[in-house]
Amino acid sequence: MKAKLALQAFGLIFILAQSVNAADITLKITRKYLNLPVSQKQERGVMKFEVSGKQERSFKIRLAANEPDYWVFCDMTALQGQTVKISYDGDASGLSRIYEDDKIAGQDSLYQEKNRPQFHFTTKRGWINDPNGMIFYEGEYHLFYQHNPYEKEWENMSWGHAVSKDMIHWNELATALSPDNLGTMFSGSAVIDYNNTAGFNKAGTPAMVAIYTADNADRQIQCVAYSLDKGRTWTKYDKNPVIDSKAKWNSKDTRDPRVFWYKPGNHWVMVLNERDGHTVYTSKNLKDWNAESHVTGFWECPDLFELPVDGDKNRTKWVMYGASSTYMIGSFDGKTFKPESGKYYYTTGSIYAAQTFTNIPESDGRRIQMGWGRLQHPGMPFNGMMLMPTELTLRTTKDGIRMFSTPVKETNQLFNRINRWPSLTASDANAKLKEFSNADRLRIKATIKLSHATNAGLNLFGQRILDYDLNFNLVNKVFYSPENITSTEITADIFIDRTSIEVFIDGGAYSYSMERKMEPGNKEGFHFWGNGIDVKELEVFQVGSAW
Repeated sequence: MKAKLALQAFGLIFILAQSVNAADITLKITRKYLNLPVSQKQERGVMKFEVSGKQERSFKIRLAANEPDYWVFCDMTALQGQTVKISYDGDASGLSRIYEDDKIAGQDSLYQEKNRPQFHFTTKRGWINDPNGMIFYEGEYHLFYQHNPYEKEWENMSWGHAVSKDMIHWNELATALSPDNLGTMFSGSAVIDYNNTAGFNKAGTPAMVAIYTADNADRQIQCVAYSLDKGRTWTKYDKNPVIDSKAKWNSKDTRDPRVFWYKPGNHWVMVLNERDGHTVYTSKNLKDWNAESHVTGFWECPDLFELPVDGDKNRTKWVMYGASSTYMIGSFDGKTFKPESGKYYYTTGSIYAAQTFTNIPESDGRRIQMGWGRLQHPGMPFNGMMLMPTELTLRTTKDGIRMFSTPVKETNQLFNRINRWPSLTASDANAKLKEFSNADRLRIKATIKLSHATNAGLNLFGQRILDYDLNFNLVNKVFYSPENITSTEITADIFIDRTSIEVFIDGGAYSYSMERKMEPGNKEGFHFWGNGIDVKELEVFQVGSAW
């Protein structure tokens, strides 16, 4: 009876094929969203939407037969006024719980949930992983991302979409690319085709073009889609795929195209991960591609870009990297990347598959990156997150040219310094931090000096946020050699969110991220440890919410 009353309250009339346990229902779409109940205890089944006898979408979902663990939603804006037949080949008991509304289930608490990150991007519902198609266009930063809209675990790979004016405050839009007969939507990139090389432009409007991998059981192929309304709606190229290289490599691992315009050669460049490394392709029209060269030693999600060294635009190097954030420095002539040094790492931890924004104006000149944070959010109807946007630079160090990563200046709007102490003993510093131990978000910047210790650091409820081993040159068990090789000091800029911690060492020479976890039963809060260490400088910042 309660279910019937709830449906009537939303003005929804279902025409059941047979009964509550029937395999399909039919409804006329009158509201913006369709809310679907999910249970992680339920086996997955295939749900299909059919309109006028044609399949509109198909996806796997754990449709809750009883009380749902959480709700997901479908944006039905494009189907307003149309009649949709919904079929499900799993336990169909949950079909009676599906309802229409102009709000998603749980919208009243959206972004305020207990374990919702407050200054990192997360999707409203579902799973996210690799950032895709990151591009700046007409005042908006576009973040596309690997997305399962129907569950908080990996499946149904689609391109989610969010936009921002400042890379801090994000507005999530409708799913951009959904699975089709060529496969599910794997990673890729996006460009603006100002010169209409592909012929997709219309009435003076340059096309935003996405180049992505379609994954199916047999192979991974490269495809193209375009948008004429700033990424809100997309048309897939009717002659996809544009690259099918399985035969060449005898491998399914051919994915994640990274495309950019190479101005000196007046052509497009694609860097594509193929089996054991990255292949460079070139094209005049984004449709016809020629393989030019190959660099081994990388896996997935390539990027390739040029950066000035020490800010000198007359002295530049090219950087190539892969999903693991290892990179090489070298030269590039539009067809061949020649490594000169590497591979190095500049960041470790939860980060994976980071990408940089294209089309940032020359007047800005920054190379800005975001990466997937492979982190859990206990009890939440979403999974994964994007780490903070960072600016990448090349600097000359004692070891040669290396890449640095620091949070973009736009993040400063969220941080308000509330105290600073220039010189403290460890015990005094612990006393100063005591009141902040239970903060759900905080920024701490500290410089510690190891005068009598070979290792020292900072814990939060037993979790080692910073563990610097001066003897073995290790930071949290990863090799790190400071610029001054005889220095006994280290500086850490620490960003703590509800479920994550990001740490930037010595001005971005090295960074890492981790899931925030307290040791069971530990009550010590913040705790600097190490024999006779000094905290030379300690700053504490209050952190605002991006939501």
